[in-house]
Amino acid sequence: MEPDACAGAEYGIRAIHHRAHRRPESRERRRQQCFYSPSIGDDGDNTYAYAQFKPSFPDISWPPLTEVAVSDRGLLADPAKKSLLSAASKVRHLTPAIGTELLGIDLRQLTDAQKDELALLVAERGVVFFRDQEIDVYGQLDIARHFGPLHKHATTPIPRNGLEEVHVVYNDSSRRPDPASFSKLELWHTDVSYEIQPPSTTSLKVITGPEYGGDTLWSSGYALYSSFSPGFQKYLEGLTALHSAVAQADGSRAAGLPVRREPIETIHPVVRVHPVTGWKSIYVNPGFTRRIIGLPKAESDAILQLLFHQIAQNPDFQVRFKWEHNDIAFWDNRVVTHSATFDFFPETRHALRATPHGEKPLSVAAYEKQTGKVAKDRQIEIWRQKGIELPGGGDEKPKVARYND
Repeated sequence: MEPDACAGAEYGIRAIHHRAHRRPESRERRRQQCFYSPSIGDDGDNTYAYAQFKPSFPDISWPPLTEVAVSDRGLLADPAKKSLLSAASKVRHLTPAIGTELLGIDLRQLTDAQKDELALLVAERGVVFFRDQEIDVYGQLDIARHFGPLHKHATTPIPRNGLEEVHVVYNDSSRRPDPASFSKLELWHTDVSYEIQPPSTTSLKVITGPEYGGDTLWSSGYALYSSFSPGFQKYLEGLTALHSAVAQADGSRAAGLPVRREPIETIHPVVRVHPVTGWKSIYVNPGFTRRIIGLPKAESDAILQLLFHQIAQNPDFQVRFKWEHNDIAFWDNRVVTHSATFDFFPETRHALRATPHGEKPLSVAAYEKQTGKVAKDRQIEIWRQKGIELPGGGDEKPKVARYND
């Protein structure tokens, strides 16, 4: 989910207070339920141009998800991505670590080969942006299906017109942010990382937005992994962590909303390897990662807090995007974490997300066993490509001079 879809709805608070007579709950429990309550605000304007895509919460039930075969389309792509990049009038890399903007491409015209190359580019750059796209939600879903079977979210809203595979991000003047329910660090997340097969190449299109505000930030899990010492990297590679949907389901029930699929908890590697790039990425997030398996709580908490704070606070790993009408972003949920800024009240911000399932996350050991390849550190690979000599035969990172500005 995009973060402002769960950022402490006032309706969630009222629902929690209403049910308080049923059983006593801790302040932290109530806070978590409020934080994970989806937005059910609606200003009632049915003349709004995109009213059919306003949020709805049908009372239906879905069976548990089971493992499905997924083959990453990026594996089929031309490594040089000539078909896609030659169609762009400009290719603009936004930061060294993450983020690329492609200008002059109409997503409605993409060939299958270009879609494969887009999957590869997103895997390499983390997130890729396209401005002013006329593609509608059905075309957005078609591209998403090219990347894998589509995820249907168990708790967050779907459009009024019943498109169950579309996740709605919607806030208007009827919903005021409640900063007592969440910290900005908690808004950082990787979409539904608790699933058995969490998402891969995900897209979000903004159909209504404020003149300013409501930006989204993405943080690179590749860059986060690369920032650590070799010894700490090796330690993290041996760890697994619990990702949980329980708080999100509790938040929906607290707000009086249905849970369409029962919540699950899944254990994933702390360091996963992207199946196409072969690069190692940190795979934890404040939204859904609860603890590291097998560690004393103090050690688990310390490691997760270090990782969470680096995700949210290190600008070297991040890109920030200012949305305009009809902009669309594609990001790889396997290797980036993201958060929206919830600074635009009372303006309306409305976006639609399409979310393909990826593979089960692969640890370094599992990737190397399955493929016979050695998983790589992205930063070291890029330095090698640039001809930078690495001390110690490549086992150590180059010393970086002190920098100030």
